[in-house]
Amino acid sequence: MRSLFISDLHLQASRPDLTRALLNFLNEQASQCQQLYILGDLFEAWIGDDAIPPDVQPVIDALKALHDQGVELFFQHGNRDFLVQHTFAGLTGCTLLPEAVTVNIPAGTALLMHGDQLCTDDHEYMELRTLLRNPQWQADFLSKSIAERLEIARQLRAASQSKNAEKSMTIMDVNPQTVTQAMTDADVSLLIHGHTHRPAVHEAEGQRRIVLGDWDTQGWYLECSEAGESLISFPITDQQ
Repeated sequence: MRSLFISDLHLQASRPDLTRALLNFLNEQASQCQQLYILGDLFEAWIGDDAIPPDVQPVIDALKALHDQGVELFFQHGNRDFLVQHTFAGLTGCTLLPEAVTVNIPAGTALLMHGDQLCTDDHEYMELRTLLRNPQWQADFLSKSIAERLEIARQLRAASQSKNAEKSMTIMDVNPQTVTQAMTDADVSLLIHGHTHRPAVHEAEGQRRIVLGDWDTQGWYLECSEAGESLISFPITDQQ
């Protein structure tokens, strides 16, 4: 059994190198595994399954081909692509996961999260998260035209970038007590998440937390097999 985990690729039309890197990863690495878990923020923004941009089609095709080869695909929402829904899942063969879920992997039972819900010191963000995850807000948003949704998404990104520039790195990281409580509630000793863009393996008091890295000048993935867990990075170049 070999399971791979990725998150925070932030695919966007202005970064074709990231899309090429993902397609290469799916063909070379993911095709050799049994399970691929995407733990959120695959896309920089997602305004609805009815507004799939043309540059995303190769990704959809590659995921579907992987699914058809027998690889199990799982998608967990991030703070950028929380509006990915069942149409996308049907096109790719991905199973949509709840925002916190326990799964059995070679290492044992693990708790999977995108990770933004662990950043409870950032009170302003947590309030925004509650709003954006509200089904009524999402229904209202999806009822708007694509042009209106694009503008709202642009405004949200601009506001987020401006506010994050004023916040300390500590505030935007996970809260240790929140992490411990989440793992205790799930009765697990292993937590895998992304979001913070701070790839690392943390171990304390019998609990292990593996943080996936974001894709920018290098890509990251976690490999879990009977041999253990490896957090792996690789360079992203324009030639990929």
